[in-house]
Amino acid sequence: MTTIFRRNPNDPITDEVLKTLTEKEWLVTNGLGGYASGTLGGTLTRVFHGYLISALPSPLGRTMMLNDILENVILSDDTHVRLNGECTAHGEYSGGSKYLTSFRLENGLPVWIYEIANVSIEKRLVLPHRQNTSYVNYRMVAGSGPLKLLLRPAVNMREHEAPVSTPLTPYALTVRGSRYELTREDGGIPPLRMMLLGKEANFWIDCQAIRDVVYSIEKSRGYIYQGDLWSPGYFTIEVDPRHDATLVASTENWDIMACLTPRQAWDTEQERKRRLLVEAHPSACRDVCKELVWAADQFIFNPVGRQEDTARARAAGDEMRSVIAGYHWFTDWGRDTMISLEGLTLVTGREVEASYILRTFAHYIHDGLIPNMFPEGKKSGLYHTADATLWFFHAVKRYVDYTSDTHLLKHMLPRMLDIVGHHLRGTQFNIHVDPGDGLLVQGQEGYQLTWMDAKVDDWVVTPRRGKAVEINALWYNALRLLEKWLRDAKRTGEAEGIAEHAAKCRDSFNKRFWYEEGGYLFDVVDKEGGGDDSSLRPNQLFAISLDYPILDKSRWQPVLAVVRDNLLTPVGLRSLAPGDPDFKPRYDGDLRSRDAAYHQGTVWGWLIGPFIDAWLKVHPDDLKTAQSFLDGFKGQTRSACVGSISEIFDAEPPFSPRGCCAQAWSVAEVLRCYTKVQTKESVAEQESELVASGR
Repeated sequence: MTTIFRRNPNDPITDEVLKTLTEKEWLVTNGLGGYASGTLGGTLTRVFHGYLISALPSPLGRTMMLNDILENVILSDDTHVRLNGECTAHGEYSGGSKYLTSFRLENGLPVWIYEIANVSIEKRLVLPHRQNTSYVNYRMVAGSGPLKLLLRPAVNMREHEAPVSTPLTPYALTVRGSRYELTREDGGIPPLRMMLLGKEANFWIDCQAIRDVVYSIEKSRGYIYQGDLWSPGYFTIEVDPRHDATLVASTENWDIMACLTPRQAWDTEQERKRRLLVEAHPSACRDVCKELVWAADQFIFNPVGRQEDTARARAAGDEMRSVIAGYHWFTDWGRDTMISLEGLTLVTGREVEASYILRTFAHYIHDGLIPNMFPEGKKSGLYHTADATLWFFHAVKRYVDYTSDTHLLKHMLPRMLDIVGHHLRGTQFNIHVDPGDGLLVQGQEGYQLTWMDAKVDDWVVTPRRGKAVEINALWYNALRLLEKWLRDAKRTGEAEGIAEHAAKCRDSFNKRFWYEEGGYLFDVVDKEGGGDDSSLRPNQLFAISLDYPILDKSRWQPVLAVVRDNLLTPVGLRSLAPGDPDFKPRYDGDLRSRDAAYHQGTVWGWLIGPFIDAWLKVHPDDLKTAQSFLDGFKGQTRSACVGSISEIFDAEPPFSPRGCCAQAWSVAEVLRCYTKVQTKESVAEQESELVASGR
């Protein structure tokens, strides 16, 4: 149990308390890409906040179904008390209820405590795994009661990223006994099905439009920030120490909704969460890592929207699996998935799902590339990436190291040869090997093909066209991995050919990328238009950190020192060194301002992974320092999205969390590194004990 917020009910709501209740968010996912999310105090601040965002088949994709539940307690004197904050005449929420005294996570699931007079009400929320269903439970945990709850569902059913100003369409309410269906009359979206379980449950038709609700985060980010919600009426129900109440909302059919009681829904998910810890690597269940195991679970999903591909996978005896790159707005991205695979699935003991993920992306290989990303509600991916496919080799290597699954490796080998062949001959987006020096070139007008991928309209903020440092580090690593796998398969002739390409690439890299004046590596050489880019960025770390480092060992120490001195922060690495003319210390403002800063100084949490990998190669015995690089992340699971880690942070103190409040590769790399360092510490302690005992 993790307590995030606690206050005495008699204390006033200070600005600090209000900030906590309106800025910290909770997230519950369902393994399908759907979720529920909101602020601790109940304020809607994002377009993505709601009690049920369902993952629906293409072309719908994720869809906002139940935006809010307006919660009131009716006291014995008929006084109505609002639980989740008051709403002003201008649609702005007050931000938090004076009755909220505690918020905690139980195995990653949110629990609220409200204290009114002599009564304490506990609220819980759970989404059963692989169901588009939300259970919101209320029970009396102190006091004699009874009291009455008034719960008003409020909706604006719309596409996931549709603006909050999306006009309300007419809704039809159908009632059959205690079952309620709310349907958009224009069709196209499945009905929202609701039922209220408990004592003396009733529904009162009282149609209302809730006008001009203000979403403060959308406002601060320069988006449309006012919109309307609609309610068909409200539920009332009695609650006492023996009888709780549960509002069930779903886009599943009624039989699915009825298969679990509220208690079973909660207990089943709690048991699943406990099982995740049992199956995880022992070092992943210590300290903050326990929370990160549950956080990792939120990103692994079954992309049910791509129904044809799901059918194909099942016909082959497989299952579709992928990784949501970040909440709330990302879908599955190839690059993020491959970088995150080890931390999300292998460290957590989910090797079978890791194999499903690799097979899923192998199916999508086209012209030697895996997809960069899958747009919301689409059946096919977009391929504008030069590095995701090379990270695929890295992910396969880590999977095989954990599992010794030679069958999957045998299955992947022809695909990897095809990938390398396409890169040698040239593939989409001008991705090709320069025959003169063996280095990999990438870049096409209007596209950003590396992970530094910010783009506003036609402006590519960090174009990096040419021979990028991490692209060539990844290319060399992929070649050496393929060479080894071919040798293991007794395909010596093919292995020798690959080895020649790798040797040429390494020789050219060490001649071309060393920036003598700065004592580090160029970020890009042979830029489009000529010249080399000496911007001090973290991308050079991959020349050391990967399984097959391309950089000559004599230069590891100076590169690592420059990166540590200029880019390292308590929560990851800056994307550009302070002092550079393009350096931006803060990531805020409208979309153009944010994207201008996205890779121009902004700190990325996931980069702590390659930094620690490089550190342990240069300082293999300095585990204490390696561990210290992770200390700044311990408080992050209490920060933006409680229980998870944000995508990015400001480049200067206090390093405020920004971007997605829960990001897959941030969680994955921190969890992986915690486990790696702790495992090495355990081995070192065992060896020390053996030496001390004389054995």
